[in-house]
Amino acid sequence: MIAVIIGIILPLVGTMIGSAFVFFMKKEIPDRLQKTLLGFASGVMVAASVWSLLIPSIEMSESLGSAGSTAGVCGLLLHVLPAAVGFLAGIGFLLLIDELTPHLHIGSEKAEGPHAKLSRTTMLALAVTIHNLPEGMSVGAVFAGEAQGLTLSAALVVSIGIAIQNIPEGAIISMPMHAEGNSRWRSFLIGSLSGVVEPIGSVVTLLLASALGVSLPYLLAFAAGAMMYVVVEELIPETAQGQHTNLSTIGFALGFVLMMAMDVALG
Repeated sequence: MIAVIIGIILPLVGTMIGSAFVFFMKKEIPDRLQKTLLGFASGVMVAASVWSLLIPSIEMSESLGSAGSTAGVCGLLLHVLPAAVGFLAGIGFLLLIDELTPHLHIGSEKAEGPHAKLSRTTMLALAVTIHNLPEGMSVGAVFAGEAQGLTLSAALVVSIGIAIQNIPEGAIISMPMHAEGNSRWRSFLIGSLSGVVEPIGSVVTLLLASALGVSLPYLLAFAAGAMMYVVVEELIPETAQGQHTNLSTIGFALGFVLMMAMDVALG
């Protein structure tokens, strides 16, 4: 139980550490560094989606349906179906949240979602909250999977990986907040609070998984789809803008390999 609590809190701690960079660095993160960090975060999220969520979802579906399952191509399709349905549902869920929530991405001048009379700072915070929700869901899903075959170490790998990539993300949030005219403390608090949605998402996912039980393969894939939506919709477009895009690619490779290695070594 203590390990689960630590695993749920770790991503928030990573965000808070990163947000604290606003006290030690200049107002703006150098563009080269920001590109590298965004690419790194993308690599971690993609690797976590594949190695820690989608593959376990498929393996769990196979074990649940092994007794009396249909042989041949139909059997294979049935084993992949929960992962496919869950993945598409996760993308659809984030797409809906994205459309219904007024938010403003860092570096953008035009708000997305429905029109609302909210401050620029509030809409920036909402954008980050949308971004962080799938990460919390992913942590909750893998800890729920511990009861159905996933090891505790495999669940902790996802939590640690998310926490590591949340450190640069926290800095990427708080420092532009300070550049927008907020004080250092206010920027730190906004950056830190944006990570609160992660433990909330983890707990809700855990409760949902315990209530539904057999639907866990769908839930793992759902979390993967939600994370991939964030990568494709937000992170990759940001890394592809302007100069130094090659650094984003290098950062992506490093993040992907680190998360993959952690999953294989500790999972």
